[in-house]
Amino acid sequence: MAKTSSVEKNNRRRKLVDLYAAKRKALKATVMDKEVPMEERFRAQLKLSALPRNSAKTRIRNRCEVTGRPRAYYRKLKMSRIALRELGSLGAVPGLVKSSW
Repeated sequence: MAKTSSVEKNNRRRKLVDLYAAKRKALKATVMDKEVPMEERFRAQLKLSALPRNSAKTRIRNRCEVTGRPRAYYRKLKMSRIALRELGSLGAVPGLVKSSW
């Protein structure tokens, strides 16, 4: 099991990303638009950099929903390989046949 503080920090980041997503998208569009005057683009860039760092989507770490493990994460299942193996052994994952010989 991962540290509770790490999992909670990641959850806070997810909330911030949702909160600032629209504002960040609008500012990014202004910065990337070549038709807008340079001064306005620069002001938009300054506003974008003034937003909290944790509001950027790239700061979110994919974590296992069962254990919170940050590595060996399967996006489709939203869990780590270790949790998948344990649940597969118990027969809790539909469609997964785990064999051992």
